Amino acid sequence: MKSITIKTEYIALGQFLKLSDCIDSGGQAKFFLQETKVIVNGEPDNRRGRKLYDGDIVEVDGFGGFKVQRT
Repeated sequence: MKSITIKTEYIALGQFLKLSDCIDSGGQAKFFLQETKVIVNGEPDNRRGRKLYDGDIVEVDGFGGFKVQRT
């Protein structure tokens, strides 16, 4: 599982996908989430505005698991 470090209180799922190199630009998030299975803390989620906080676990089909960590 890869760790993705954030400096803010939370990060939106769309921004997270870009930061984790699952997508190249934020504009791709909407289409990516429509076509790719994303699990946040054990629950399927496709909202690009979903807020992710320190300790959240994100599993992206084809890319693996990620953990959000705040510095």
